[in-house]
Amino acid sequence: MPSRRLLLALAAVAALAGCASTREPDPRDPWEPVNRVTYQVNDTLDKVLFRPVARGYRFVLPSPVRTGVRNFYANLQDPWIAVNQLLQGKVDDGLSDLWRFIANSTFGLGGVLDIATEMQMPKHNEDFGQTLAVWGVDSGPYLVLPILGASTVRDAVGTGVGAYVDYLPWKIPKWFNFAHRAAWQNSLFALDFVQLRATLLDATEALEQAALDPYSFLRDAYFQRRRNLIYDGNPPPADTSDKPSPDAPEPEAPPGPAEPAPRAPDPHGAAPGQAAQGIEPQVPANYLPTREAGASNWSPPADSRILRP
Repeated sequence: MPSRRLLLALAAVAALAGCASTREPDPRDPWEPVNRVTYQVNDTLDKVLFRPVARGYRFVLPSPVRTGVRNFYANLQDPWIAVNQLLQGKVDDGLSDLWRFIANSTFGLGGVLDIATEMQMPKHNEDFGQTLAVWGVDSGPYLVLPILGASTVRDAVGTGVGAYVDYLPWKIPKWFNFAHRAAWQNSLFALDFVQLRATLLDATEALEQAALDPYSFLRDAYFQRRRNLIYDGNPPPADTSDKPSPDAPEPEAPPGPAEPAPRAPDPHGAAPGQAAQGIEPQVPANYLPTREAGASNWSPPADSRILRP
């Protein structure tokens, strides 16, 4: 019976992948059928295992404790973030992240308290995938990783390098023996994964309620977020197709106003082109201050509006 249910689930996933292939393909996602299968497997694991554990974590621990745990893991990431800042040529931000790690590790009780933010040292988000993008490496096709989720070929390489360099067990003190180090390693990894999943619970529920196709919505959101991170929140316009080509001919100037027709002779004797003699309109005396007698340089106030003939 379990094997039959497993076969039916795999058949349903394959059917979804087949339906996805009938849509208009996205050039950023040439592996969409395979990515959709991986996405469905990840989503099933999340609903069955990861999401219930994250909800239990958020239910058991109060908000201040969860904030302290999140600050602790965020502080451990700051040295690697500083290295990526320096690799991208952002020396000031790199030094700020290093000082941020020192301040939170000492005065912030090992990073549980984020006092560096109050000391005008903001938290940054840099990884080796962004560094590769700054160096000019193309993102490559969209890729859904098992358990880790949305990524690209470039970001997957950056994730692997970051996981090796910023390896969490290396930060465990050497005086732990092997048994304790293994226990701490597994516990720290599990706690980090659970607290990260707990912070994304609200976003996941909003995604499922708002998107007709969560896969496409998540893919577009991922590309937009990564582009925003690479350009530090100020990305250039993505679409420049409305700009004219330098080889395109210049558009013709619009025709100007037609020449006025010559005036007919005025019956009162005025020559053509000469203003006819008439009575000059007068401004009523009670509308604006009148000109004083003998003041030849008088001009109306700056805020007055005179209809001049």
